[in-house]
Amino acid sequence: MDNRFATAFVIACVLSLISTIYMAASIGTDFWYEYRSPVQENSSDLNKSIWTDFVSDEADEKTYNDALFRFNGTMGLWRRCITIPQNTYWYSPPERTESFDVVTKCMSFTLNDQFMEKFVDPGNHNSGIDLLRTYLWRCQFLLPFVSLGLMCFGAVIGLCACICRSLYPTIATGILHLLAGLCTLGSVSCYVAGIELLHQKLELPENVSGEFGWSFCLACVSAPLQFMASALFIWAAHTNRKEYTLMKAYRVA
Repeated sequence: MDNRFATAFVIACVLSLISTIYMAASIGTDFWYEYRSPVQENSSDLNKSIWTDFVSDEADEKTYNDALFRFNGTMGLWRRCITIPQNTYWYSPPERTESFDVVTKCMSFTLNDQFMEKFVDPGNHNSGIDLLRTYLWRCQFLLPFVSLGLMCFGAVIGLCACICRSLYPTIATGILHLLAGLCTLGSVSCYVAGIELLHQKLELPENVSGEFGWSFCLACVSAPLQFMASALFIWAAHTNRKEYTLMKAYRVA
């Protein structure tokens, strides 16, 4: 094996490993989107009601999003979290000069939640099904796992190529990484579109802002790494095979 191809193969493997780690971290963390809102210090009846509804298994889309808006919520592919005061009062606490303790309460999305229909008017089951948001949500949930699976399958093929001491099977690895990159890019695009459509239907309250979090950024970085790894795998395998064929033809001649 030519040193050029071996170097390209090693670089592609490193890029593939980094992108796999980034993608796995992105899937497993809860910071795809973050809301910033004024901290609620007192435990009013309204706040208590929102907290109770948030941790309920029957919370609908509008219910948990209202809590995310009010209490510095974060959302991932699997979980949603809010930040609330650790010590709550039934009255407004006295004026303070020091920061107070807060705790994070999280609820996981069940499989039923992931595949549940989204409604035209969030929270209103009589408003009809919003097919676009429904399938965007399902794609943003499924595509990252498809991407991760394709990269793992590609890694198995790459390992077999090393055992066989041949670069040619890595063309399949490159193609799988290309498909994985497309899945990751599709997941990111679906997530952005879903968030924008949600905010068109549920406007953010005053003094509340939202931004994409670092989990989302990891997924965004993972996609170009997958594309670069794919290009190196395919280039190394194809060029090495071509040179081997030419050399064999020259020896025969």
